[in-house]
Amino acid sequence: MSLASVGSWSLGSTVHKFLESLPANYSTSGFELNDSSEFDLDVNYGDNVVAPLMAPAPPYRRSISKERFPSLYTTLRTQVYNDPAGRGPGSALRSIAWSPTGTLIATGSASRVLRVWNPEKASVKNSTELKGHNGGIECVAWNPIVEAQLASCSTDGTVRFWDVRSNASIAEVKIGGEGLTLAWAPDGDVLMVGRKDDSLVPIFTSTMTASEPLQQPIQTNQTTFSHSGQELFLTTGDGRVKIVDYPAMSTLHTLYAHTSACCAIELCPRGKNLAVGGSDALISLWDTTDWVCRHTLGEGIGPIRSVGFSFDGSFVAGGSDEGNGIGIVSQFLNRKKKRGRNIRSDS
Repeated sequence: MSLASVGSWSLGSTVHKFLESLPANYSTSGFELNDSSEFDLDVNYGDNVVAPLMAPAPPYRRSISKERFPSLYTTLRTQVYNDPAGRGPGSALRSIAWSPTGTLIATGSASRVLRVWNPEKASVKNSTELKGHNGGIECVAWNPIVEAQLASCSTDGTVRFWDVRSNASIAEVKIGGEGLTLAWAPDGDVLMVGRKDDSLVPIFTSTMTASEPLQQPIQTNQTTFSHSGQELFLTTGDGRVKIVDYPAMSTLHTLYAHTSACCAIELCPRGKNLAVGGSDALISLWDTTDWVCRHTLGEGIGPIRSVGFSFDGSFVAGGSDEGNGIGIVSQFLNRKKKRGRNIRSDS
């Protein structure tokens, strides 16, 4: 069951671990699991790599093996959060997102309610409602650089930017149509908005202005940027994934990913693999070096509406409108080290 499709949703601490991510220019070493329930990851920067200006990552993360995962995961306690705004017909939660540091959760509902939660306190009285939208909220997304900045898009034709420290709307940008999806560039300078009419609208956060809409010739669902911000991935209604040069928007490569619509997409934190969820209930995993599909995961029983990697890229999770849970699969692809990757080499 998709977390964003119900009024009462359940979150455990491990869900946080699956939604955390690291930039592509991080390398990892010293993986181990001890008797502690905390996770950690020793992080080093490669040669001649400048550390990116990112919101600080949560401490104490450790990668775990796929053999240990089931026993560890089943011992974790799950906390249920109930949002009164998500009850009743036409009021389902539409989007959910963790802040970069994992200290806050944002949810948006079809009933116009945008709420920021404290994950340590489940009661709605400990949450904060952000008011301003005049239509249903389709997507929420945190700025990857500015920890306290949240973006939301709505069917009212606007994108709002919020400072959650003051609970205030700091900007409203009209996008000329009903908003559907949001994708931040890794440097936080651009927010790509997908409209329901299959147009993409870049918003430049330095001036809080929208560029001219980029009309797409085919149904366009979710989008995501590469870790460099120089490429944009677009999922389409005919089962393809288009990789385009940004901002030129010229096609670099096309993946024939699924036999039906591609609905969800996410790039592995290390940049080695791309996960694509389709309406055929499958998740395909693509090697970003040669753009070959290495694995197809068929654990879903309905259209895959959301996908996400663990912070170290070892596990991928998929959510669907149907069923009663989230599928989590270990994906150990291409364990041999490869030097570099050129995302732009195949056109």
